Amino acid sequence: MITHRQQVTDMIISAKVLKSIKWSDVAKEIELSKEWVTAACLGQMAFNKEQAEKIGEIFGLTDEAIAWLQIVPYKGSLPTSVPTDPLIYRWYEVVSVYGMTIKELIHEEFGDGIMSAIDFSMDIQRENNPNGDRVNVVLSGKFLPYKTY
Repeated sequence: MITHRQQVTDMIISAKVLKSIKWSDVAKEIELSKEWVTAACLGQMAFNKEQAEKIGEIFGLTDEAIAWLQIVPYKGSLPTSVPTDPLIYRWYEVVSVYGMTIKELIHEEFGDGIMSAIDFSMDIQRENNPNGDRVNVVLSGKFLPYKTY
């Protein structure tokens, strides 16, 4: 019996390792971006019924696990307030160092508001560089202005 979504995530990761599955291949099957599909497989998004069934086929999941894939999850996956994983920590460092700069420049360009993580897209690509390959990340979120009431 499955009692929480993390158990399904663990099943997916286990099958991914066992079957040498790539997230980009899963995304092609689902016909969505690798970034969104990966987030959903890791428990941060809900699949619709058709998508969940395809994920179930790919990873060999039970009907119960497939049902869990369709439940709106509790979002936020960091196990600690300050991440300890080196790669995630570097993102935390980017926000710590450049967060106020990002905020100031968004406010200067758009006004008082936020960048949505709901109406959002992300693209992660490898960028070849003779000095060492680079990680190119593009985040695109709808601007949502604060309103008075």
